[in-house]
Amino acid sequence: MTDAIAHRGPDGEGSYLGDGVALGHRRLSILDLEGGHQPMFNETGRLVVVFNGEIYNCMELRRELLAAGHTFSTDHSDTEVLLHGYEEWGEELLQKLRGMFAFAIWNEDDHSLFCARDPFGIKPFYYYAGEGEEFLFGSEIKSFLPHPGFVKELNAERLELYLTYQYSPGEDTFFKGVKKLLPAHWLRWKAGQVTTGRYWRPEFEPDEGPDLAGWEDRIAAAMEESVAAHKIADVEVGSFLSSGVDSSYMACLARVDKTFTVGFANKQYDETEYAAEFSKFLGVKNFAYRIEPEEYWANLGRIQYHMDEPLADAASAALYFVNREAARQVKVCLSGEGADEFFGGYNIYQEPFTVSWYDKLPLAVRRAVGAVAQLLPPVHGVNFLVRRSKPLEERYIGNTNLMGERRKKKLLKHYTGRVKPTDLSRPLFDKTRGQDPVTRMQYTDLHLWLAGDILLKADKMSMANSLELRVPFLDKEVFEVARRIPVRYRASAAGTKLAMRGAAAKSIPERTADKKKLGFPVPVRAWLREEKYAAVVRKAFESEAAGRFFRQKELKKLLDDHVSGKRDNWRQIWCIFIFLVWYDEYFVKR
Repeated sequence: MTDAIAHRGPDGEGSYLGDGVALGHRRLSILDLEGGHQPMFNETGRLVVVFNGEIYNCMELRRELLAAGHTFSTDHSDTEVLLHGYEEWGEELLQKLRGMFAFAIWNEDDHSLFCARDPFGIKPFYYYAGEGEEFLFGSEIKSFLPHPGFVKELNAERLELYLTYQYSPGEDTFFKGVKKLLPAHWLRWKAGQVTTGRYWRPEFEPDEGPDLAGWEDRIAAAMEESVAAHKIADVEVGSFLSSGVDSSYMACLARVDKTFTVGFANKQYDETEYAAEFSKFLGVKNFAYRIEPEEYWANLGRIQYHMDEPLADAASAALYFVNREAARQVKVCLSGEGADEFFGGYNIYQEPFTVSWYDKLPLAVRRAVGAVAQLLPPVHGVNFLVRRSKPLEERYIGNTNLMGERRKKKLLKHYTGRVKPTDLSRPLFDKTRGQDPVTRMQYTDLHLWLAGDILLKADKMSMANSLELRVPFLDKEVFEVARRIPVRYRASAAGTKLAMRGAAAKSIPERTADKKKLGFPVPVRAWLREEKYAAVVRKAFESEAAGRFFRQKELKKLLDDHVSGKRDNWRQIWCIFIFLVWYDEYFVKR
């Protein structure tokens, strides 16, 4: 089982076999290189921990625990802080931790297991309850495959949600019986019984007191302190750098010696020239790599294997390459994930401020217009009419709402409609009833999109290359500032991340701070119109596996319409194709 995730920790391995328990660990040495081996025991040998992540306030907690009479056997291992912290505070330890983590503590005295995942879901945690008292857990689902008690079975019901979200949302997975421990949750196992609970919520409570300049100063101070904390390591730390404000601001604050960038030969999708120029401004060395189309396509199978579940975000493959390049030089890299969810950075957050007069029309009128628009080809203006024909709670499930129920019913052989995408987002909107639309969208994205797409690909693509990725924006202290910012300083018709861009402009050129969000551009749309790559997709669409799940005549039309230029279907095509690539890795090859 540990061999299956050796990429997560090539520096060492350890195991513990106790009474009815087996714990395994792979180590990537970042802190306390000589000490810190896992599984780790407390002084009595009755508590055992396995841990993935970093605790950034471990020295502060260590001092508190030493004052309370605890004895430490390592110099500065954050793993040992978890052990003594759990002894001292129990479940309340989770309120004190600042960092990214997934850990499990076995208690030999009462044969119980206590597990937890960090507040935002930076580190993954999967579990599987088998027959009787059998219970498996791990950082990746693939580690379950060698276990004789694990029954590998496709959870085909996930396909309907995946085709809308482009990732596998919520706690269920594509493997029957395997669940994710959700962000900010703990889990306790004892005598075959599993209980879970939530220990924290990311709630927005705007403070109308400070002006824009005041918020810019608060953000700048919080980010400077967070980046410093995230740089603590006994190995060299680098930084990713794209053309956007998030990574540029972070790289500037980090003052690392090396930055890493990937791009493509097509200038429209290439950020390497900007990165070289900005790195020169910072006075640091930039390592840039241009991905060739053949290389991108050749690695899709390996990438989906590392993902554990299908993820149709085309940027995930590009992330694989930038992590690969960085891993050749450093062991730890800083990255800009989380800034958009915290500070209001997605372009969709401007929607409540655009064509706002249309929302004042009676809902019945908008619904009627939307019903007619749905019958038309899905172009820009039509999409607007369809979207705005519904209240926010009905239309917004996150950054991606790829396929509606009608499209899925047409494509899928066994459409059930039992679980709707809004079944996952509606409870989140219920929690934010009465708040402004931007806050409601941010809250939804913090729970679904951030953990299900952004952080999944960040963790899996870095760990596939044995690189630790740290995300200074996704810090509890930074969120404490972000959650208080009034909506007018987050997004407006004029722009996004308004206060954060102002904070960044204190350190980086204004044109970089004001740059419009692009995401991570990948030329898949163009590639799919080249016969060479359209043929790869066509072969997958004609496969036996495709015939098991989809109406192949509809798949052919979807692809043909895109290749001919009649429709822009690339995202729908990619979503289906990536599922088939993933399925091939886990249910055909293995």
